[in-house]
Amino acid sequence: MRRRDLTVGALLVATAALTGCRAQPPVAAGDQSPAADPVAGQTPSAQATSSPDPAPASATPSASATAAPRPTASATPGSPPTHPAGAPTEPLRSGQSGPAVRALQQSLTGLGYWLGTPDGRYGASTLHAVTAFQKVTGLHRDGVAGAATLAALRRATRPHPRSGAGRVAEVDLSRQVLLLTSGGRVTWVMDISTGRVAGTTPRGHFSITRAIDGYHKSPLGILYRPRYFVGGVAFHGYPSVPAYPASHGCVRVTNAEIDWIWSHDALPIGAAVWVY
Repeated sequence: MRRRDLTVGALLVATAALTGCRAQPPVAAGDQSPAADPVAGQTPSAQATSSPDPAPASATPSASATAAPRPTASATPGSPPTHPAGAPTEPLRSGQSGPAVRALQQSLTGLGYWLGTPDGRYGASTLHAVTAFQKVTGLHRDGVAGAATLAALRRATRPHPRSGAGRVAEVDLSRQVLLLTSGGRVTWVMDISTGRVAGTTPRGHFSITRAIDGYHKSPLGILYRPRYFVGGVAFHGYPSVPAYPASHGCVRVTNAEIDWIWSHDALPIGAAVWVY
């Protein structure tokens, strides 16, 4: 990408909070970020400073969800180790670092929750992996590895997809997670945010139709490295991925997640997409 393009992209990102993504073909549309980026109704700082988990509670319901969350299923044979020696027992949160954080990351990675390479630092990718785990297990979605989250982690198994064959990207609207699957097995789980109004992220079976490697400007905003699967609706990176539905229809993932998707060709043209 040319330096001028990068500069334009950066200026567009700075104003993206005022824009939105709408399922309105054929023109692609951007996401709209709320003025604040709370997690489960908290202020932005609560992600890093909130107290450890309360007793398990039902996750915040999605405006576009109609089905209750399903329990996790048994781990698929051949899955990587899920709980390495030294798995943490004390609450952990954003900003911390050390062996306990690395053990947390290894446990999450072993269960299929994407966070990049475990590095012992509780950064944004680890927070989103913890949030995705809390969504799947029905815990309070605050991104803090508190007592309830760690207890659930010690007894958790890899989530089970709905698809039974092939490579499918499953968008679970009720739990607000993306499941990348292969042969009926979840390979990765990613934290997402979909349409805040029911129906704007359409349910059904689709496929990736086109991709743009860079910032794509639309009448309502911009999308970072979008991969479209129906009309103007796409998977794309965004600076804000809250723990609840917030977009105008697109499937938001973090910028780090979409960069990984591109580098590993995880959502190639023609790839199956199932939204439910």
